[in-house]
Amino acid sequence: MIDRPHLLIVDDDERIRRLLGKFLTRNGFYATVARDASHARRILGGLDFDLAVVDVMMPGEDGISLCRWLTETRSLPTLLLTAKGETEDRIAGLEAGADDYLPKPFEPKELLLRINAVLRRVPAAEPAEVKPKVLSLGSVRYDIPRGELWSGESPIRLTATESALMRIFAKAPGTAISRAQLIEDLGRAGPDGESAQDRAVDVQITRLRRKIESDPKNPRYLQTVRGAGYMLIPD
Repeated sequence: MIDRPHLLIVDDDERIRRLLGKFLTRNGFYATVARDASHARRILGGLDFDLAVVDVMMPGEDGISLCRWLTETRSLPTLLLTAKGETEDRIAGLEAGADDYLPKPFEPKELLLRINAVLRRVPAAEPAEVKPKVLSLGSVRYDIPRGELWSGESPIRLTATESALMRIFAKAPGTAISRAQLIEDLGRAGPDGESAQDRAVDVQITRLRRKIESDPKNPRYLQTVRGAGYMLIPD
């Protein structure tokens, strides 16, 4: 039996906390609520979670600051909720490490879809077997258990999508993965059409190459396999 994902809901509005807690519980999740960032930190001292849903506008420490702490120190996938919908606010949230961003007011069903999309990007636990813990990519190395990319002693910052791509490729180094499979694994399938989704994946691959290749235009490690997709080839 698959465990139910455990969600942390952080919002200073008691009504929203109560409604979201009940709605998400009815839809197959465990839900724990916190009234502010300080309360959330205390809860996190004793419980583990699969994803956090965090309101941006809260008294005291705001949701952006809490999101940054969650993603940088606990690697906890985070979805931000806010009454603000301007582009600069969305960018601030994504720069803090948020995996997604949903302006208020929103439909609960849309929140549910977004939560499931983020959780699909998190790699499922696999049976223990002997695998390399680090992939060498020239001067860059990828720490598989931590999901971290390093150049020497310096970490290389990855976006949520880039991090998801590295996890996907690290599961099957030397194996070509199609664009369609990448779209499915990233949870990015949508109404924009197949060609638009393919282009979106190509853009993300180009950005990732800039971080792992010494010559991104002539990739050595993240190669295009004609007619088959993309393949990660470590040293």
